[in-house]
Amino acid sequence: MSQIAIAPQGVVVGEPALLPPDAELADRLRAGDEAAFRLVLDAWSSSMLRLARSFVSTNDSAEEVVQEAWLGVIRGIDRFEGRAALKTWVFRILVNIAKGRGVKESRTLPFSSLLPEDEGPAVDPSRFRPASDPYPGHWNPGQKPQTWALPESAALQGEVRRVVGEALAALPDRHRIVVTLRDVEGYASDEVCSMLNISPGNQRVILHRARAMIRTRLETYFATVEQAEGNAR
Repeated sequence: MSQIAIAPQGVVVGEPALLPPDAELADRLRAGDEAAFRLVLDAWSSSMLRLARSFVSTNDSAEEVVQEAWLGVIRGIDRFEGRAALKTWVFRILVNIAKGRGVKESRTLPFSSLLPEDEGPAVDPSRFRPASDPYPGHWNPGQKPQTWALPESAALQGEVRRVVGEALAALPDRHRIVVTLRDVEGYASDEVCSMLNISPGNQRVILHRARAMIRTRLETYFATVEQAEGNAR
């Protein structure tokens, strides 16, 4: 097997080739097929690096975690039984290694229990009708979240992506990890619970709060854009 080479954080290796089905891919990896290994390396390493960085203190440490995870994949591929997707199995190895490294670096992420930051309303209560209203708990007029479409211009699309990226970076570590796995990497709830060893209830609370924080940043951004456009008229 060729030496593992991980691209630096933020560098796109290239458009990954379409991966074969898991069973075929696992068989090829077991057989030491270097072409198959390059496929998964190119397709998944950037995402693995981003996720690892949430657990550890430096980029170099994250790269070491990814390297160790790939070595764990090579050594353990014979034990892959196909009960989960191959990518889920690989990321589970990564998370376990990253958690261990984070503990050594005194960077712990308590996923198993909720913290004070998870308590209280995720949305400002003033946006809802009070108990004395005929429709208590419903959205106040003009306060219901709106469905957004990306702006048509490439410049504004890039600005929205920048705002989302900043909102993600500002999240508490475990909120960022959960929302990244769910909404960026596309994992199902049960897969994230399995990777992080958390209950479905905790996963829902963390994900809800993370999404609410990102939406608040976007609402602020869109309100600023609308105000600027109104002033320009």
